[in-house]
Amino acid sequence: MKKLSSLLLVLLVAMGSLVTFSSFTASPEYFEGKWAVTVYDTPEGTATIPMRFETVDGKTMGYFVEDASGTEKEMSSVSITDGVLTAYFNITGYDVYLSLKKVDDENASGSLMDMFVTEAKKVK
Repeated sequence: MKKLSSLLLVLLVAMGSLVTFSSFTASPEYFEGKWAVTVYDTPEGTATIPMRFETVDGKTMGYFVEDASGTEKEMSSVSITDGVLTAYFNITGYDVYLSLKKVDDENASGSLMDMFVTEAKKVK
């Protein structure tokens, strides 16, 4: 009986860990929509880049606005692995990549090129 109680306790702890872990993992649906992505402390200063992500036929696509014209440009590629969105695109003549991970329902954080801290906020 003691072994059964111990086994049940281990199973409950394991299930609780899975539920907690899964609440921090973001699905493609989490990233869909418009985002204001702020990149801190670049050589040109802090910049906020409007971005939009959508999933079409199971493939996540991304778009960004580079300048004041408001014209969206398509990102080269976007992938989501283990809840982390990674987007590759060319901005102001530089090929860059951005990584974002869910913080809460309205915010994500990450980095640009693993060098510059980024924060993203959903735009309503």
